[in-house]
Amino acid sequence: MRRLSGVLLAGAVLILPAFSQAAFAQAPPQKTTYTGEVVLAAYTVNPGKEGDYEKVIATLKDSLMKSPRPEAKQQLAGWKIIKNSAAQPDGSSLYVHVITPVKDADYSITNLVYEVVKDPAEQKVFYDLYRGALQKALFVIQGPVTSDFAK
Repeated sequence: MRRLSGVLLAGAVLILPAFSQAAFAQAPPQKTTYTGEVVLAAYTVNPGKEGDYEKVIATLKDSLMKSPRPEAKQQLAGWKIIKNSAAQPDGSSLYVHVITPVKDADYSITNLVYEVVKDPAEQKVFYDLYRGALQKALFVIQGPVTSDFAK
């Protein structure tokens, strides 16, 4: 029995570092891209955390403005966010992102902010603010415009 517990302990020492925060930090960031002409992405924000979410959005906007990538300016110009004026039944708030996507551009909010905010401590503060505000992603709809009544 003593030998078995030693083997299990040794196995745990080898496996646990793979699940540590440092191991996740070294994984390449996932890129979020969209297709089609228009994207609608809806998110609910925890009750009382609207101010935090709006700080996240302000940081995102600032990061896109400071980004050296030319497509960042196009992303900025084609990204609008609407806050639903009515609260959800659970008290959360609904935010809808209306995006005219730039082909192959990354729309991951954390990636876009981390591109400009390089300090790991500031990145953690941003991530914690974002994670604490966001309740969940509800849906993403993307595709072609089938009717444009302005034309």
